[in-house]
Amino acid sequence: MAALNLSDARRLVIKIGSALLVDRQTGALRADWLHGLARDVARIKARGTDVVLVSSGSIALGRSVLTLGNGQLSLEQSQAAAAVGQIRLARAYEEALDPHDIRTAQVLLTLEDSADRRRYLNTRNTLGTLLNLGVVPIVNENDTVATDEIRYGDNDRLAANVAAMAGADQLVLLSDVDGFYSANPTTDPGASFFPVIDMITPEIEAMAGDAGSGLSKGGMKTKLMAARTATAAGCAMAIAEGSVMEPLRAMETGARATWFTATQDPQTARKHWIAAMKPRGTVTLDAGAVAALARGKSLLPAGVTTVTGSFRRGDPVTLAGPDGLRLGLGLTRYTAQEAAAIAGHRSSEIEEILGYPGRAALIHRDDMAL
Repeated sequence: MAALNLSDARRLVIKIGSALLVDRQTGALRADWLHGLARDVARIKARGTDVVLVSSGSIALGRSVLTLGNGQLSLEQSQAAAAVGQIRLARAYEEALDPHDIRTAQVLLTLEDSADRRRYLNTRNTLGTLLNLGVVPIVNENDTVATDEIRYGDNDRLAANVAAMAGADQLVLLSDVDGFYSANPTTDPGASFFPVIDMITPEIEAMAGDAGSGLSKGGMKTKLMAARTATAAGCAMAIAEGSVMEPLRAMETGARATWFTATQDPQTARKHWIAAMKPRGTVTLDAGAVAALARGKSLLPAGVTTVTGSFRRGDPVTLAGPDGLRLGLGLTRYTAQEAAAIAGHRSSEIEEILGYPGRAALIHRDDMAL
Protein backbone atom coordinates (compact mmCIF):
# COMPACT_ATOMS: atom_id res chain seq x y z
CA MET A 1 0.00 0.00 0.00
CA ALA A 2 1.34 3.44 -0.89
CA ALA A 3 2.57 5.48 2.05
CA LEU A 4 0.28 8.32 3.10
CA ASN A 5 3.11 10.77 3.69
CA LEU A 6 4.46 13.28 1.18
CA SER A 7 7.99 12.83 2.49
CA ASP A 8 7.94 9.24 1.19
CA ALA A 9 6.98 10.16 -2.38
CA ARG A 10 9.47 9.18 -5.05
CA ARG A 11 7.58 10.87 -7.89
CA LEU A 12 4.88 13.40 -6.99
CA VAL A 13 2.26 14.98 -9.25
CA ILE A 14 0.58 18.15 -7.96
CA LYS A 15 -2.60 19.50 -9.54
CA ILE A 16 -3.36 23.20 -9.06
CA GLY A 17 -6.89 24.49 -9.61
CA SER A 18 -7.72 27.82 -11.25
CA ALA A 19 -9.29 29.25 -8.10
CA LEU A 20 -5.96 28.89 -6.28
CA LEU A 21 -3.84 30.45 -8.99
CA VAL A 22 -6.05 33.31 -10.19
CA ASP A 23 -7.88 35.91 -8.09
CA ARG A 24 -11.58 35.51 -8.74
CA GLN A 25 -12.36 39.21 -8.45
CA THR A 26 -9.52 40.75 -10.45
CA GLY A 27 -8.49 37.90 -12.75
CA ALA A 28 -4.87 38.54 -11.74
CA LEU A 29 -2.29 35.88 -10.91
CA ARG A 30 -1.89 35.23 -7.17
CA ALA A 31 1.87 35.70 -7.35
CA ASP A 32 2.54 35.45 -3.61
CA TRP A 33 0.69 32.13 -3.44
CA LEU A 34 2.58 30.81 -6.48
CA HIS A 35 5.92 31.72 -4.93
CA GLY A 36 4.87 29.84 -1.80
CA LEU A 37 4.13 26.79 -3.92
CA ALA A 38 7.55 27.21 -5.56
CA ARG A 39 9.16 27.03 -2.11
CA ASP A 40 7.22 23.82 -1.50
CA VAL A 41 8.42 22.33 -4.79
CA ALA A 42 12.04 23.34 -4.14
CA ARG A 43 11.99 21.74 -0.69
CA ILE A 44 10.43 18.52 -1.98
CA LYS A 45 12.86 18.27 -4.90
CA ALA A 46 15.80 18.85 -2.56
CA ARG A 47 15.06 15.54 -0.84
CA GLY A 48 15.21 13.66 -4.15
CA THR A 49 11.54 13.55 -5.18
CA ASP A 50 10.61 14.11 -8.82
CA VAL A 51 7.83 16.70 -9.20
CA VAL A 52 5.30 17.27 -11.98
CA LEU A 53 2.83 20.17 -11.85
CA VAL A 54 -0.54 19.91 -13.60
CA SER A 55 -1.97 23.39 -13.66
CA SER A 56 -5.29 24.92 -14.54
CA GLY A 57 -5.49 28.66 -15.07
CA SER A 58 -4.81 29.45 -18.72
CA ILE A 59 -8.40 30.40 -19.53
CA ALA A 60 -8.80 32.36 -16.29
CA LEU A 61 -5.62 34.34 -16.99
CA GLY A 62 -6.40 34.83 -20.67
CA ARG A 63 -9.95 36.07 -20.20
CA SER A 64 -8.63 38.81 -17.90
CA VAL A 65 -6.08 39.95 -20.49
CA LEU A 66 -8.75 39.95 -23.20
CA THR A 67 -11.24 41.70 -20.86
CA LEU A 68 -13.89 39.05 -21.49
CA GLY A 69 -15.58 39.60 -18.14
CA ASN A 70 -16.83 37.05 -15.63
CA GLY A 71 -19.78 35.64 -17.57
CA GLN A 72 -20.08 32.40 -19.50
CA LEU A 73 -17.64 32.21 -22.42
CA SER A 74 -18.41 30.72 -25.80
CA LEU A 75 -16.24 27.85 -26.97
CA GLU A 76 -14.34 30.16 -29.32
CA GLN A 77 -13.77 32.71 -26.56
CA SER A 78 -12.53 29.99 -24.21
CA GLN A 79 -10.05 28.77 -26.80
CA ALA A 80 -8.84 32.29 -27.49
CA ALA A 81 -8.45 32.95 -23.77
CA ALA A 82 -6.51 29.69 -23.39
CA ALA A 83 -4.13 30.64 -26.21
CA VAL A 84 -3.34 33.96 -24.52
CA GLY A 85 -3.25 32.53 -21.01
CA GLN A 86 -0.98 29.56 -21.73
CA ILE A 87 1.95 31.87 -22.41
CA ARG A 88 1.43 33.77 -19.17
CA LEU A 89 0.90 30.61 -17.17
CA ALA A 90 4.16 29.04 -18.33
CA ARG A 91 6.08 32.26 -17.75
CA ALA A 92 4.63 32.63 -14.24
CA TYR A 93 5.86 29.17 -13.22
CA GLU A 94 9.25 29.75 -14.81
CA GLU A 95 9.71 33.01 -12.93
CA ALA A 96 8.55 31.48 -9.63
CA LEU A 97 10.84 28.43 -9.82
CA ASP A 98 13.91 30.03 -11.40
CA PRO A 99 15.15 31.61 -8.13
CA HIS A 100 15.35 28.06 -6.75
CA ASP A 101 17.50 26.97 -9.73
CA ILE A 102 14.69 24.75 -10.99
CA ARG A 103 14.22 24.45 -14.73
CA THR A 104 10.72 24.15 -16.10
CA ALA A 105 9.12 22.84 -19.29
CA GLN A 106 5.62 23.30 -20.67
CA VAL A 107 3.74 20.17 -21.75
CA LEU A 108 0.30 20.63 -23.34
CA LEU A 109 -1.95 17.57 -23.24
CA THR A 110 -5.53 16.40 -23.57
CA LEU A 111 -7.19 13.28 -22.25
CA GLU A 112 -6.91 11.88 -25.79
CA ASP A 113 -3.13 11.79 -25.42
CA SER A 114 -3.49 9.09 -22.78
CA ALA A 115 -6.08 7.12 -24.77
CA ASP A 116 -3.93 6.66 -27.88
CA ARG A 117 -1.06 4.26 -27.16
CA ARG A 118 1.38 5.94 -29.53
CA ARG A 119 0.79 9.37 -28.02
CA TYR A 120 0.77 7.80 -24.57
CA LEU A 121 4.27 6.41 -25.10
CA ASN A 122 5.51 9.70 -26.56
CA THR A 123 4.20 11.57 -23.53
CA ARG A 124 5.57 9.00 -21.08
CA ASN A 125 9.02 9.15 -22.70
CA THR A 126 9.06 12.95 -22.75
CA LEU A 127 8.01 13.23 -19.10
CA GLY A 128 10.54 10.59 -18.08
CA THR A 129 13.37 12.35 -19.89
CA LEU A 130 12.49 15.73 -18.41
CA LEU A 131 12.35 14.31 -14.90
CA ASN A 132 15.64 12.46 -15.35
CA LEU A 133 17.18 15.80 -16.35
CA GLY A 134 15.90 17.42 -13.15
CA VAL A 135 13.24 19.50 -14.90
CA VAL A 136 9.78 20.21 -13.42
CA PRO A 137 7.23 19.72 -16.22
CA ILE A 138 4.31 22.16 -16.11
CA VAL A 139 1.45 20.22 -17.67
CA ASN A 140 -1.57 22.17 -18.84
CA GLU A 141 -4.63 20.93 -20.62
CA ASN A 142 -4.44 22.02 -24.24
CA ASP A 143 -7.64 24.05 -24.03
CA THR A 144 -6.88 25.77 -27.33
CA VAL A 145 -7.85 22.62 -29.24
CA ALA A 146 -9.48 20.31 -26.67
CA THR A 147 -13.13 21.23 -27.06
CA ASP A 148 -14.61 18.51 -24.83
CA GLU A 149 -12.15 19.25 -22.04
CA ILE A 150 -13.10 22.93 -22.09
CA ARG A 151 -16.77 22.04 -21.72
CA TYR A 152 -16.24 19.57 -18.88
CA GLY A 153 -13.08 20.77 -17.14
CA ASP A 154 -11.33 17.46 -16.54
CA ASN A 155 -7.96 18.64 -15.23
CA ASP A 156 -8.45 16.40 -12.19
CA ARG A 157 -8.64 13.36 -14.45
CA LEU A 158 -5.86 14.74 -16.63
CA ALA A 159 -3.68 14.92 -13.52
CA ALA A 160 -4.49 11.29 -12.72
CA ASN A 161 -3.60 10.25 -16.26
CA VAL A 162 -0.35 12.20 -16.04
CA ALA A 163 0.42 10.45 -12.75
CA ALA A 164 -0.16 7.09 -14.45
CA MET A 165 1.95 8.02 -17.48
CA ALA A 166 4.78 9.37 -15.34
CA GLY A 167 4.79 6.36 -13.01
CA ALA A 168 4.11 8.59 -10.00
CA ASP A 169 3.46 7.02 -6.61
CA GLN A 170 1.61 10.04 -5.18
CA LEU A 171 -0.82 12.62 -6.59
CA VAL A 172 -2.11 15.67 -4.71
CA LEU A 173 -5.14 17.59 -5.95
CA LEU A 174 -4.84 21.08 -4.44
CA SER A 175 -8.34 22.49 -4.44
CA ASP A 176 -10.72 24.81 -2.59
CA VAL A 177 -11.85 21.93 -0.35
CA ASP A 178 -9.77 20.17 2.33
CA GLY A 179 -10.87 16.63 1.59
CA PHE A 180 -13.81 14.32 1.03
CA TYR A 181 -16.97 14.63 3.13
CA SER A 182 -20.20 12.67 3.33
CA ALA A 183 -22.00 15.85 2.20
CA ASN A 184 -21.13 19.43 1.30
CA PRO A 185 -19.67 20.82 4.58
CA THR A 186 -20.57 24.40 3.67
CA THR A 187 -24.28 23.56 3.66
CA ASP A 188 -24.35 20.58 6.05
CA PRO A 189 -22.55 21.18 9.38
CA GLY A 190 -23.02 17.52 10.23
CA ALA A 191 -21.05 16.25 7.22
CA SER A 192 -18.49 13.59 8.13
CA PHE A 193 -14.86 13.91 7.02
CA PHE A 194 -12.97 10.91 5.55
CA PRO A 195 -9.20 11.00 6.29
CA VAL A 196 -8.51 7.78 4.34
CA ILE A 197 -10.53 5.96 1.67
CA ASP A 198 -9.29 2.48 0.77
CA MET A 199 -12.06 1.69 -1.70
CA ILE A 200 -14.44 3.87 -3.72
CA THR A 201 -17.75 2.17 -3.02
CA PRO A 202 -21.18 3.07 -4.47
CA GLU A 203 -21.91 4.69 -1.12
CA ILE A 204 -18.84 6.93 -1.45
CA GLU A 205 -19.85 7.83 -5.00
CA ALA A 206 -23.34 8.78 -3.85
CA MET A 207 -21.85 11.27 -1.39
CA ALA A 208 -19.99 13.20 -4.09
CA GLY A 209 -21.49 16.50 -5.20
CA ASP A 210 -20.78 18.76 -8.16
CA ALA A 211 -20.21 22.03 -6.33
CA GLY A 212 -17.26 24.04 -7.56
CA SER A 213 -16.01 27.60 -7.40
CA GLY A 214 -16.62 30.25 -10.00
CA LEU A 215 -13.26 29.65 -11.68
CA SER A 216 -12.82 25.89 -11.34
CA LYS A 217 -15.11 23.53 -13.23
CA GLY A 218 -14.31 20.21 -11.58
CA GLY A 219 -16.46 18.90 -8.72
CA MET A 220 -16.02 16.03 -6.27
CA LYS A 221 -17.26 13.52 -8.85
CA THR A 222 -14.34 14.29 -11.17
CA LYS A 223 -11.99 13.93 -8.18
CA LEU A 224 -13.38 10.47 -7.46
CA MET A 225 -12.88 9.56 -11.13
CA ALA A 226 -9.30 10.81 -10.82
CA ALA A 227 -8.83 8.70 -7.69
CA ARG A 228 -10.00 5.59 -9.53
CA THR A 229 -7.48 6.18 -12.33
CA ALA A 230 -4.60 7.04 -10.01
CA THR A 231 -5.02 4.22 -7.51
CA ALA A 232 -5.48 1.65 -10.31
CA ALA A 233 -2.08 2.79 -11.60
CA GLY A 234 -0.50 2.25 -8.17
CA CYS A 235 -0.58 5.94 -7.20
CA ALA A 236 -2.02 7.15 -3.89
CA MET A 237 -4.05 10.35 -4.24
CA ALA A 238 -4.85 13.16 -1.81
CA ILE A 239 -7.47 15.91 -1.92
CA ALA A 240 -6.20 18.91 0.04
CA GLU A 241 -7.14 22.54 0.57
CA GLY A 242 -4.57 24.61 -1.26
CA SER A 243 -5.30 28.29 -0.67
CA VAL A 244 -2.88 28.62 2.25
CA MET A 245 0.70 29.69 1.65
CA GLU A 246 2.95 26.66 1.06
CA PRO A 247 0.05 24.19 0.99
CA LEU A 248 2.30 21.13 0.76
CA ARG A 249 4.19 22.15 3.89
CA ALA A 250 0.79 22.56 5.55
CA MET A 251 -0.08 18.98 4.57
CA GLU A 252 3.19 17.73 6.00
CA THR A 253 2.57 19.52 9.29
CA GLY A 254 -0.89 18.14 9.88
CA ALA A 255 -3.35 20.03 7.67
CA ARG A 256 -6.49 18.04 6.88
CA ALA A 257 -6.54 16.02 3.65
CA THR A 258 -8.22 12.87 2.33
CA TRP A 259 -5.97 10.10 1.02
CA PHE A 260 -7.11 7.44 -1.43
CA THR A 261 -4.80 4.45 -1.04
CA ALA A 262 -3.25 2.31 -3.75
CA THR A 263 -2.82 -1.42 -3.17
CA GLN A 264 0.20 -1.87 -5.44
CA ASP A 265 3.17 0.15 -6.65
CA PRO A 266 3.11 1.96 -10.03
CA GLN A 267 5.46 -0.48 -11.78
CA THR A 268 3.45 -3.53 -10.73
CA ALA A 269 0.21 -1.84 -11.78
CA ARG A 270 1.71 -1.02 -15.17
CA LYS A 271 2.84 -4.62 -15.69
CA HIS A 272 -0.67 -5.85 -14.95
CA TRP A 273 -2.12 -3.30 -17.41
CA ILE A 274 0.22 -4.46 -20.18
CA ALA A 275 -0.34 -8.16 -19.42
CA ALA A 276 -4.10 -7.75 -19.92
CA MET A 277 -3.74 -6.38 -23.47
CA LYS A 278 -4.48 -8.30 -26.66
CA PRO A 279 -1.29 -8.72 -28.73
CA ARG A 280 -1.18 -7.44 -32.30
CA GLY A 281 1.86 -9.43 -33.38
CA THR A 282 4.88 -11.46 -32.26
CA VAL A 283 8.61 -10.82 -32.06
CA THR A 284 10.81 -13.89 -31.69
CA LEU A 285 14.08 -13.50 -29.78
CA ASP A 286 17.39 -15.29 -29.84
CA ALA A 287 18.82 -16.94 -26.73
CA GLY A 288 21.01 -13.95 -25.91
CA ALA A 289 18.05 -11.58 -25.89
CA VAL A 290 16.05 -13.95 -23.68
CA ALA A 291 18.91 -14.00 -21.18
CA ALA A 292 19.18 -10.20 -21.30
CA LEU A 293 15.46 -9.81 -20.57
CA ALA A 294 15.83 -12.16 -17.60
CA ARG A 295 18.44 -9.73 -16.24
CA GLY A 296 15.99 -6.83 -16.53
CA LYS A 297 17.34 -5.39 -19.78
CA SER A 298 15.38 -3.80 -22.63
CA LEU A 299 14.90 -5.61 -25.93
CA LEU A 300 17.29 -4.35 -28.60
CA PRO A 301 16.73 -4.97 -32.33
CA ALA A 302 19.88 -7.10 -32.47
CA GLY A 303 18.18 -9.80 -30.37
CA VAL A 304 15.15 -10.18 -32.65
CA THR A 305 15.11 -12.98 -35.22
CA THR A 306 11.61 -12.71 -36.74
CA VAL A 307 8.64 -10.34 -36.68
CA THR A 308 5.06 -11.36 -37.48
CA GLY A 309 1.72 -9.56 -37.40
CA SER A 310 0.55 -6.06 -38.22
CA PHE A 311 1.08 -3.53 -35.46
CA ARG A 312 1.71 0.15 -34.95
CA ARG A 313 4.06 1.89 -32.60
CA GLY A 314 2.74 1.54 -29.06
CA ASP A 315 0.82 -1.67 -29.77
CA PRO A 316 1.24 -4.75 -27.56
CA VAL A 317 3.18 -7.65 -29.08
CA THR A 318 3.98 -11.14 -27.83
CA LEU A 319 7.60 -11.85 -26.90
CA ALA A 320 8.58 -15.40 -27.85
CA GLY A 321 11.75 -17.37 -27.26
CA PRO A 322 13.73 -19.32 -29.91
CA ASP A 323 11.49 -22.34 -29.21
CA GLY A 324 8.36 -20.29 -29.85
CA LEU A 325 7.25 -20.32 -26.22
CA ARG A 326 5.56 -17.12 -25.03
CA LEU A 327 7.66 -15.07 -22.64
CA GLY A 328 5.27 -12.17 -22.09
CA LEU A 329 3.97 -8.97 -23.69
CA GLY A 330 5.56 -5.64 -24.50
CA LEU A 331 4.67 -2.30 -26.05
CA THR A 332 6.70 -1.86 -29.21
CA ARG A 333 8.44 1.38 -30.11
CA TYR A 334 8.34 0.55 -33.83
CA THR A 335 5.75 -0.53 -36.38
CA ALA A 336 5.78 -4.08 -37.69
CA GLN A 337 7.44 -2.96 -40.92
CA GLU A 338 10.12 -0.99 -39.09
CA ALA A 339 10.73 -3.80 -36.60
CA ALA A 340 11.19 -6.33 -39.41
CA ALA A 341 13.66 -4.02 -41.16
CA ILE A 342 15.90 -3.49 -38.12
CA ALA A 343 15.59 -7.03 -36.66
CA GLY A 344 19.03 -8.54 -36.08
CA HIS A 345 20.79 -5.19 -36.47
CA ARG A 346 22.64 -3.04 -33.96
CA SER A 347 20.93 0.06 -32.62
CA SER A 348 23.64 2.19 -34.22
CA GLU A 349 22.45 0.99 -37.65
CA ILE A 350 18.80 2.06 -37.20
CA GLU A 351 19.18 5.49 -38.79
CA GLU A 352 20.93 4.08 -41.85
CA ILE A 353 18.26 1.39 -42.32
CA LEU A 354 15.15 3.49 -41.67
CA GLY A 355 16.43 6.82 -42.94
CA TYR A 356 15.83 8.58 -39.61
CA PRO A 357 17.16 8.20 -36.06
CA GLY A 358 15.14 5.86 -33.86
CA ARG A 359 15.10 4.67 -30.29
CA ALA A 360 17.82 2.23 -29.24
CA ALA A 361 15.37 -0.28 -27.73
CA LEU A 362 12.67 -2.03 -29.70
CA ILE A 363 10.79 -2.55 -26.42
CA HIS A 364 11.88 -0.79 -23.24
CA ARG A 365 12.06 -2.85 -20.06
CA ASP A 366 9.44 -0.57 -18.42
CA ASP A 367 7.01 -1.48 -21.21
CA MET A 368 7.18 -5.27 -20.68
CA ALA A 369 5.18 -7.75 -18.66
CA LEU A 370 7.17 -11.00 -18.58
